[in-house]
Amino acid sequence: MNKINYQKELDKIIDSLNGRVPTLLLHSCCAPCSSYTLEYLSNYFDITVYYYNPNISPKTEFDKRFGEQKRLIASLPAKHEIKLVEGDYNYCDFSEIAKGFEDAKEGGERCFRCYKLRLEKSARLAKEQGFDYFCTTLSISPLKNSQKINEIGLEVAEKYGVKWLPSDFKKKEGYKRSIELSREYNLYRQNFCGCVFSKKENNNE
Repeated sequence: MNKINYQKELDKIIDSLNGRVPTLLLHSCCAPCSSYTLEYLSNYFDITVYYYNPNISPKTEFDKRFGEQKRLIASLPAKHEIKLVEGDYNYCDFSEIAKGFEDAKEGGERCFRCYKLRLEKSARLAKEQGFDYFCTTLSISPLKNSQKINEIGLEVAEKYGVKWLPSDFKKKEGYKRSIELSREYNLYRQNFCGCVFSKKENNNE
């Protein structure tokens, strides 16, 4: 099966805007991953960042990452105002979908289920609040499966009747730019995605 270039799909949508500024609900996992994404997309969209990550543990880690997200948005120059919504934190939501996949390798089925948990909640909120599009910062990481992220995004978009904004933010040196911005804004940058399983695997390595 041929891989789809989702960055090219995003380019097509941006080219078709012709000066219109649609609303976008952007799910964000953390400030470093959102840095380049916001710098790039805020030129074309009216963005509300949705920080919904019940996979992050413990709660102090969740709070620390949210604080950095808030600080970045307040500091980052943007053509259009960027708003922020904090999602509810319920670790049980994550442990429920991870049940039976505790030993799955990082980047495998457990992660796909986690993508879906967060994207489905984002799609529901986007539909409820009338956003033109929804999307996620997750595709910026070289460790995340952007093909799977977009497949799940399109699936839940169809389920809730809201448009998915395709993306592969690591393209165009997006990941490299996120590292530069993280240094520039002195952002707290983690070496694991946030869940206990990724932390354990990272420590073992």
